[in-house]
Amino acid sequence: MKDLSSKARMVIERLAEVEKLMVDPEVLSDRRRAKEVGGEYKHLQAVAEVARPYLELWEGRLEAQDLLSGDDSEMKELAELEIAEAEEKLPEMESELELLLVPKDPDDDRDLIMEIRAGTGGDEAGLFAGDLYRMYQRFAERQNWKMEVMSSTDGSMGGLKEVIFALRGDGAYGRMRFESGVHRVQRVPATESSGRIHTSAASVAVLTEVEEVDVEIEENDLHIDVYRSSGPGGQSVNTTDSAVRITHEPTGLVVSCQDEKSQHKNKAKAMKVLAARLYDLKKAERDAEISAVRKDMVGSGDRSAKIRTYNFPQGRITDHRINMTLYNLGAFMEGDMDELLDGLRLGYRESLLAAEGA
Repeated sequence: MKDLSSKARMVIERLAEVEKLMVDPEVLSDRRRAKEVGGEYKHLQAVAEVARPYLELWEGRLEAQDLLSGDDSEMKELAELEIAEAEEKLPEMESELELLLVPKDPDDDRDLIMEIRAGTGGDEAGLFAGDLYRMYQRFAERQNWKMEVMSSTDGSMGGLKEVIFALRGDGAYGRMRFESGVHRVQRVPATESSGRIHTSAASVAVLTEVEEVDVEIEENDLHIDVYRSSGPGGQSVNTTDSAVRITHEPTGLVVSCQDEKSQHKNKAKAMKVLAARLYDLKKAERDAEISAVRKDMVGSGDRSAKIRTYNFPQGRITDHRINMTLYNLGAFMEGDMDELLDGLRLGYRESLLAAEGA
């Protein structure tokens, strides 16, 4: 049986310190620092909910063991019962506490930028990309998150070639980070007269939305083009050069935005997406250096890896990283994603824990 009592005490002590920081005027006057402290407080609270009863049970067991050496037979009997009860409950509490004690990614409390692109499969891939977008939109509504479309390109038949949007809310990035990768769909397309099942795909990228202080972007590194936005139908074609394309020359990253009528607003949105992509590149390099865990499928963020299959004829979703299959595809596409997202988060924390003990 493991002894996590010292770690449990450290959590409770740190929580008391952070509670004081939460009302410190110096912290409250610094928006970024206040957000960091608030995130740490929330995490420590969750750990303390398990740490406190664990510590109470652990210390009670030690006290009961001391009573076994006494002469009072009645007290010894009570002590034996207390020890037996503790030894039954402690292992499960230890496992839960160990997972909670795994260091948290500081980016988990940030907002995110999500990119969805139609992949192989023609029109059906575009329709599936649109379905994924609506699925995330409905999930965001359930979480009371705010959504802002940064850029979108329509496909044919009501589908999407590409959409980039921000999700802002409590723990958004930490909740959605494992959606990065290739999503595959198996279904009979609306255009298929013979009833054959087709396989199509769309790729998803989840990026941390960052502030200007997080990423330094030199103006000299940018090549900015402006042009007239285009779209289906005369009503959506601007008569001014409001669309913006930004190329970051050192990395070759290109971001375009034409959704707004204002060139200034389009540039601001494009810069946000560019900053998120640059931060993602740096984060990937940093993670690769400090941890081999990133090679694990859960949390690797590999855009080329097939992560999930949506099988419409059988009404099932299978996530290939944690081998979880659910038969609630209809509800899932309506944003009921919690069970799978919880499983992914647990799988990631377990992989981190295993790597720590290796």
